[in-house]
Amino acid sequence: MVRFLTLLAALWLMALPVQAQNGPLRITIDEGVIEPLPFAVPDFVAESAAAQQMAQQIARVVAADLTGTGLFREIPQDAFISQITSFNSPVQFADWRAINAQALIAGAVSMEGDGRVSVKFRLYDVFAGQEMGAGLQFDGTEQGWRRIAHKVADAVYSRITGEAPYFDSRVVFVAESGPKGERQKRLAVMDYDGANVQYLTDSRSIVLAPRFSPSGDRILYTSYETGFPRIHVLDVASVGRRVLENQPGTMSFSPRFSPDGQTVIYSLTQGGNTDIYRMPIAGGAPQRLTSAPSIETAPSFSPDGSQIVFESDRSGNQQLYIMPASGGEPRRISFGPGRYGTPVWSPRGDLIAFTKQSKGRFHIGVMRTDGSEERLLTASFLDEGPTWAPNGRVIMFTRETQGAGGQSSLYSVDITGRNLKRVRTETGASDPSWSPLQN
Repeated sequence: MVRFLTLLAALWLMALPVQAQNGPLRITIDEGVIEPLPFAVPDFVAESAAAQQMAQQIARVVAADLTGTGLFREIPQDAFISQITSFNSPVQFADWRAINAQALIAGAVSMEGDGRVSVKFRLYDVFAGQEMGAGLQFDGTEQGWRRIAHKVADAVYSRITGEAPYFDSRVVFVAESGPKGERQKRLAVMDYDGANVQYLTDSRSIVLAPRFSPSGDRILYTSYETGFPRIHVLDVASVGRRVLENQPGTMSFSPRFSPDGQTVIYSLTQGGNTDIYRMPIAGGAPQRLTSAPSIETAPSFSPDGSQIVFESDRSGNQQLYIMPASGGEPRRISFGPGRYGTPVWSPRGDLIAFTKQSKGRFHIGVMRTDGSEERLLTASFLDEGPTWAPNGRVIMFTRETQGAGGQSSLYSVDITGRNLKRVRTETGASDPSWSPLQN
């Protein structure tokens, strides 16, 4: 493994490779990529005639997942000297070294008559000439073949980088259609890469700011169905929904779940004042957490549930503050030029993502939870509303183009600021919220 460790370490600035005894390769990633890791994914072996097409499709999704991170570079199949024709045949490592493949992914797919699909794979360190960890097998349905592919890619990604996985996840967002000013909006959910879109609401009323629960089975969102903003809870499986908070004469919005999924924090406007409240998801009396004569909104829990970050204009313009989850005196953490909003705590607990407006430009940025080490990852006419991937490595957000016909799209970026790319969607899209890993 020594040569492979050296090659992988060269991919990163200030990266520290660590090899645990009898364990998989681990790399702590601190900075951006110097050069992506070359890898090869031959078409998976079809262990029955019915599995032929699916074997090819699964291999393509695995390759797309890895390439899409910006950390890996796929070697095209027309460069291959040899192929993997049997899952259990010896690997001709010399042929893969000759084309500079540093990692090799070999897999096999079988399909049963009842529609069950089994995928097994092995990851090889080509230059060491040995397997990296034990082979794995994932089972599922024919309809769920993409999820199986994401699971394979997650396992490869984690073994090579040491990072937690994130491909087998979903994103809820607001799907937009029609001209600006008359735009219709409805909730939709999709795989993290834009596949398997499912619409959850119709376009009869405006919907905003959907947020996944920690278990991924429910979604909070704001709806104007009654003419005033009200928070709703939607069950993803049944698409059943109910109003969470309905105090007469108020407007409620910007909801988020607590880490245990039992509590909701949100903003409520009453008597011209906007404050942050919390209440049990099952219903009950709300608890007021702020009481300043200013606008407090966009709250987000820390991963351990002990603190809340939010935006407030109590200092004269939008800034970020942190307070105990039970309320109390907040402390300001943003002090740079411009206005800060929509803060979201990283799943790792180490960073807070935010939207920043400065000098006529919008940015997605991150900072430490004490406000230090602020860095801006993007800049455009309008970037806003960050959401974290389950592993805390990637941020997705909304970008809107300039002009009367401006369209909203989803983009993602690594926390190093590299690998900025558009996420494909069937329509215009905004307000993304990343789910946890699926079970």
